[in-house]
Amino acid sequence: MNIMLDHADLRPVFFAPFVSSVMRVEPDWIDYNGHLNMAYYNVLFDRAADEVLALIGAGLDYVALKRHSYYTAETHVRYLRELKAGDAVRATFQLLDHDAKRLHYFEQLFRAEDGEMAATIEVMALHVDMDAARAAPTPPMISARLADMKASHAMLPRPEAAGRRVAMPERV
Repeated sequence: MNIMLDHADLRPVFFAPFVSSVMRVEPDWIDYNGHLNMAYYNVLFDRAADEVLALIGAGLDYVALKRHSYYTAETHVRYLRELKAGDAVRATFQLLDHDAKRLHYFEQLFRAEDGEMAATIEVMALHVDMDAARAAPTPPMISARLADMKASHAMLPRPEAAGRRVAMPERV
């Protein structure tokens, strides 16, 4: 769904969580181990996040006209199940928090065939003025849509894996 900027008064309905369209694992993404290369999990997550950005009014039209976008600042990916060429997948997107310049969200990637979770990603993204090459405040229309999404997503439990750190467990 692409929301044109001249329809800024329209307020989308946000489902909790957002569920992406079906995506397919492309054959060229398979590594020498016979499964999806780790880099392409990020591609799938990014495509799902692009659907959300379009929904809140920060999609391709926004980037082209306003020269602002969201840039990923930090991620934490967990690879849980192998994906193979041709597998159909969907991602869920849960907005955990946002402020004037940041989005904090959590995505889960599922095999569409059996609903098995294949991976998760936690992301901190920055709203960036592309011409100034620095973080910039989110415009009111997008902030209002993020507030609506956060209110809808606040009904969901916080993902168990959100906020994890990478560390070796202490040995006793």
